[in-house]
Order: sequence, then structure tokens, then C-alpha cells
Amino acid sequence: MARKPDSEADRLDEAARAGWLYYIAGNTQDEIARKLGVSRQTAQRLVSLAVSEKLIKVRLDHPIGHCLELSEQLKQAYAIDFCEVVPSDPESASTTLGVAEAAAAELERYLVSQHPVIVAMGTGRMLRAMVEQLTPMDCPQHKVVSLVGNIAPDGSATLFDVVSRIGDRAKAPHYPMPLPVIATTVHEKSLLLAQKPLRNVTELARQADVTFVGIGTIDDDAALLRDGFVKADEIRALIRAGAVGEIIGWAYDANGKLIDGLTNDRVLSVPLEQPATRRMIGVGMAIPRLKAIKGALRGKLINGLITNEKMAELLLE
Repeated sequence: MARKPDSEADRLDEAARAGWLYYIAGNTQDEIARKLGVSRQTAQRLVSLAVSEKLIKVRLDHPIGHCLELSEQLKQAYAIDFCEVVPSDPESASTTLGVAEAAAAELERYLVSQHPVIVAMGTGRMLRAMVEQLTPMDCPQHKVVSLVGNIAPDGSATLFDVVSRIGDRAKAPHYPMPLPVIATTVHEKSLLLAQKPLRNVTELARQADVTFVGIGTIDDDAALLRDGFVKADEIRALIRAGAVGEIIGWAYDANGKLIDGLTNDRVLSVPLEQPATRRMIGVGMAIPRLKAIKGALRGKLINGLITNEKMAELLLE
């Protein structure tokens, strides 16, 4: 038998969860009833309550209690100053659902400021999904700068570059980094980074008021490998060296220590600050990224996190 909400707060929590499942996760009322353990009529009433209480806009506008508790626990456990945890849909196969929307909302909080801000961005599938959720706006006072190259190994623009998309949606000046992620040789790296326009982009990125980065794995399914930025033998060498994750191409181990040598000698991305002092938000939720996210938190490579309930619970185990 389903638990009956015993307070107004619990009732709104249930309504918020039902609203999220219906409007964001796209569940039917029958599916919501089954997932929440209530009747279809109750599920319908909860969705209606979410609307009447103005909990639902484009995104869920009600902090679910359990998510708030998890975010506070994560902040204490990893000594970070920002954390947002969104609800999980246990039956969804999506690796971006809810988290991409929450990350877009956080970015918009900076973009709506009349005071000029510099936003720095990593790259990847999660951040691409995040940018697709941005509300179009007019922000000529801001600057959006890339931390990582936007050139794929074949010379084409990478599919997961996000700076140009933000620039288009926010009508803000944007500064891409016209480089591959990893140079072929150390000598090539030094030649490329010596170019004045790239030095200017790097300096701008270091002044960022907020930075958003995806967190990648170092394994046989690593995005760096799938997208052709590194070879299989290079991934195997990183794994032997203890690497578990990467941020904008920089590989690190389970404690967040950057790997000495190997591909890190040839990464062209803006160097990571360790510990991060400016707001550096990691965005991720896919379970295979658990070790990578945990390592980034342990090593202070990020000081903010946007994730979902399931990942938050695993990070606290």
C-alpha cells in the first residue's frame, strides 16, 4: 500500500515528483501511478496540483526534499560549494534527462545578469544536450569562451562543440579554440599554443566567472577514443597509469591526480586549476562515469556538481 503524504511539504514533494515525471520525463499518468505506487486518479491529482501550485514552468521549480538532502551531503562530503541534484527516472535510458535541463537553468542564471560575465565551456554530449535546453536571449554584454579545441581529427568541426551554439542562442560574443583536442607531438603543441589569438582565448578562459565541463571516462568506451582523438593503445597506456577520467582531455586517476606524461603532454586544452578556485561545475549522471566524477571531486578539479539522485547516492556510498 502506498505511503500517504503526512504533511503539506510531503504532498508538494509528491506533486513535484509527479510533475517532473509527466512534463520532463514524458511519462503517462499510468506510468506515474506505477512508479509512485499510487492510483491513476491520485497520479492525475498530483500532476494537477503541481500545475495549480505553480511548481511547473518549463522546468521543475520545486526542490524535492531528498534531492536537497543529497546535495547538502555531497557538498559536505567533498567540500564543494555548489551542488544540484535532480530526480532520477529509474526506467529511463537517457544519460542527460533532467541534468541537462538543470545545467541549462544554472547557465541562464548567469546569462540573465546585466553585469558582464565570462562563461567558459568544455565540450561533449552532456554539454551539447545542456545547450539545446537554453532559452534564446540577447546577451551582448557577456563573453562565452571555449576551454578545448573544436577541431575533429579529420579537420572538421567537432559535433560536440558548444561555444558557437551558446553564442547563437544567447547572441553573445563567443571565442572558440580552433585546435584539435590533443596535438600529434609535444613540439606541435608548443607551436600551436604560441599563436597570439590562442593565448588570448586561454587568458580569457582563466578569468571566467563560471565554467561548465563534462566528465569523461578513460576506458574502452571513452569518448576520446570513440571520437578519434586518441588511439586504443594510448587509452590502454592511460589505464595502466591509473587513469579513470578526463576533463577537456586532461586525464587523471581515482584521486584526481593528473597523469604524468602520455597524452597529457600533448593536450591543447586550457590547463586545469587544482584545486579549482573559480566556480567550476562538472555536469554528469551516467553510471559508467562514477569513478571519473568521484576522482574529479576528490582531486578538487571541480568545486560544483550537477547530477541526479542515483549518481548522488553512489557518490555518497
